[in-house]
Amino acid sequence: MPAGVFAFARTGGWGWVALAIALLTVIPVAVIFSAWLQPEADILGHLTEFVLPELLANTFWLLLGVGIGVTVLGVSLAWLTAMCEFPGRKFFSWALLLPLAVPAYVLAFVMIGLLDYTGPLQTWLREQFGPMPLPQIRSRGGVILVMSLALYPYVYLIARNAFLTQGRAALEASQSLGLNRWQGFRRVALPMARPWIAAGLMLALMETLADFGTVAIFNYDTFTTAIYKAWFSLFSLPAASQLSSILILFVLILALAEQRTRRHMKYGGVGRASSHNRINLSRGQALGASLYAGLVFGIAFLIPLVQLLLWARGAAATDLDSRYWEFVRNSLWLSGLGAAIVCALALLLGYAGRQKPGQFMQLVQRVATIGYAFPGTVLAVGIFIPVAWLDNVIIDLLRTQGWQGTEVLKGTLLVMLLAYAVRFLAVGFGPTDSGLQRITRNIDEAARVMGTGTLALLSRVHLPMLKASLFTAAALAFVDIMKEMPITLMTRPFGWDTLAVRVFEMTSEGEWERAALPSVAIILAGLVPIIFLAGRGENTHA
Repeated sequence: MPAGVFAFARTGGWGWVALAIALLTVIPVAVIFSAWLQPEADILGHLTEFVLPELLANTFWLLLGVGIGVTVLGVSLAWLTAMCEFPGRKFFSWALLLPLAVPAYVLAFVMIGLLDYTGPLQTWLREQFGPMPLPQIRSRGGVILVMSLALYPYVYLIARNAFLTQGRAALEASQSLGLNRWQGFRRVALPMARPWIAAGLMLALMETLADFGTVAIFNYDTFTTAIYKAWFSLFSLPAASQLSSILILFVLILALAEQRTRRHMKYGGVGRASSHNRINLSRGQALGASLYAGLVFGIAFLIPLVQLLLWARGAAATDLDSRYWEFVRNSLWLSGLGAAIVCALALLLGYAGRQKPGQFMQLVQRVATIGYAFPGTVLAVGIFIPVAWLDNVIIDLLRTQGWQGTEVLKGTLLVMLLAYAVRFLAVGFGPTDSGLQRITRNIDEAARVMGTGTLALLSRVHLPMLKASLFTAAALAFVDIMKEMPITLMTRPFGWDTLAVRVFEMTSEGEWERAALPSVAIILAGLVPIIFLAGRGENTHA
């Protein structure tokens, strides 16, 4: 490895560009773990005795429950839409991805508004049948239900692609050995798709660890809410850093597990695609499949969207004012600027790998893009601390020149944009690097023969060929930044409110109807790339 490092150091400008981008991720993590060098004994003792046991227990049960929920929902729906024929299959094959456009924190307050004791469902049931004991939505089970409905598309999308590539031939081969359909699914199809299912599950679990808005709405304490309280209630950045370091360890374990599952994704397709030869279900089975898919789609997307629209219509008369349009403007401007930065960094990182390929460059790229696995609360803490330190250094220098200000960097959008860049670089890097990989080296060699330099090659040849990839990267980053809550909430300048912040403020006060208007705007922004992704996947496998 040292030889690889030295060789990398001699690669010139592009190698250093990649290293600089990777440092955007390395520095916050190093800063967070450095908090253990000077622990605050009182706060650390309080956290160890009273906070950590509850956080660990809550996190364990949340991960276990959501893991089971997304696996059952995602795998079963993937199998039905990929391998079986039933009424509505074509619609559900892409519609079941739409819950990805609904942030989990939006689904959370809608479910509470509908299913709480004073909500319309329980009120109607009491009017019709009298008092009755019903499960409480404000519970651990409620959090698990909401997050399972919000995150199952991660497993569904990847597992469905796995089932589609296997074809029905594998299932028929198992039946020729005397296995029925259920046994063939359990003993042949499911084991073959296990690496894909595991990869989708790990993504869902990382999103569960990163979630802040949903658990905050349910008052279900996890590491993300504890980090927020340590910073803004205890006013202790060291305590927030120490909690962040523990959460990072959880995330790294899941990230390593997810990478290990991807190493085993080497199964080839078996026979023709299943879309040409699906299983014909009996009438009762087909009806059951349609009802099951429709129930999940209705609870996870359709009913929440309809309820949000009803609430938004009622709130529009009072909330649709100049301040609301300021939320929209801030969200659009911030998401657009953040997406542009993400795409620019992704392009530089991908192009550096193209110019200086090698194992060490691959490692640098992996480090640079691992920020997507880190929760927003962690990155907010890890980036704010070094920026605050640099801010104080600059202020001390300026005061020697007579400057009387109190902030230079902390009161700007810099912290937010840096955190967005680290968090969502992987979102932009994936499509961009894939686009670069599709450009053959022969094009580069032909351009160089004609005297084209490296930068000219990028601007005149590669960029025009990367338009579609960069558009995809920008759209995905735009939507993710639009939905991001903790980074914006914890690092925004004073008075800089966005749609996500507005949702948090209204849900904190129990104002479900007033939270609906910004939620609808966030969902509409997220629907465009989701529909595009779903339509492209269906056209590929239909």
